[in-house]
Amino acid sequence: MDTSGSRCVKSRILGKSGLNVSEIGLGCWQFGGDFGPIDSERALATLSAASAAGVTFFDTADVYGAGQSESFVGQHVASGIGEAVVATKVGRTDALYPDKYTYEGIRSHLLASAERIGVEQIDLIQLHCVPPAELERGAVFDILNRLQAEGVCRAWGASVETLAEAKVCLKQEGLTSLQIIFNLFRQDAAWELLPAAEAANVGVIVRLPLASGMLSGKFGKDTKFAETDHRNYNKDGAAFSVGETFSGIEFSKALELVEALQDFVPEGMSLVEFSLRWLLDFPAVSSVIAGCSRPQQVTDNVRASDLPPLSDEIHAALRAFYEGSVREHIRCPI
Repeated sequence: MDTSGSRCVKSRILGKSGLNVSEIGLGCWQFGGDFGPIDSERALATLSAASAAGVTFFDTADVYGAGQSESFVGQHVASGIGEAVVATKVGRTDALYPDKYTYEGIRSHLLASAERIGVEQIDLIQLHCVPPAELERGAVFDILNRLQAEGVCRAWGASVETLAEAKVCLKQEGLTSLQIIFNLFRQDAAWELLPAAEAANVGVIVRLPLASGMLSGKFGKDTKFAETDHRNYNKDGAAFSVGETFSGIEFSKALELVEALQDFVPEGMSLVEFSLRWLLDFPAVSSVIAGCSRPQQVTDNVRASDLPPLSDEIHAALRAFYEGSVREHIRCPI
């Protein structure tokens, strides 16, 4: 595959960790099969394409395909292709969730993750959408501090569902990063969270930057998803938070909003590039982890890193569009 001209991904520092990560990262949820079946050949080809394009940040979790995603990432790391900062997550397996977060249990899960990834020390561990009550109780943060001191991980952070949860986590001195849902369909973090995160030297990792692919502009009313794809079985929140699928907006309404968004996109720029560039314009954002299941999607995404910032006028217009036309259709807490 020819990747010439695609090595344009800039890097940013991930909060207080000192880790240098590509500002366009690769989200690896899809390698667990929750976006439809995927085989090792295509997964490894996509991972290799990411490294060839200059991506150095890879985000996975122990529950993505019951460890399958971590194993694919581990195989890629072992190949020696490119540099890799690997983040994984803990906290959503039945053995821990929703209120069994013990030191022994978390440590056991992390050691298993490290073995699948093929490392002695995990670069970044993130709590994986742990219930708000557990975050408020705070014991889980003490456990992560202890495991970091023991060398199990280099740094730790939290992946959360809501801004309220993110603000609870921000009170923790040891917190390195926050992973949040943030995109043109979920803009509130721009003014509700990012300034505080930047002040605390906490890096922001953006997940679902394209709203489960909706902001690619490639879906239509006749689009069908595989039976095992969360965009099929979780489109109304039947399996987990509806906010994880199309950012909580009903499919047909999201299609209407995407069509309206096209009017804001400058000539010569794709909606994908526009959506990702908007996110990169916020200095508090350390990395945007767009999920890709094919090599070409990676090369399409990384181009956003080489584009100039959007104008203040476009940013203001997009906020007005969100507040006036989008926010009321989000079917979950923001």
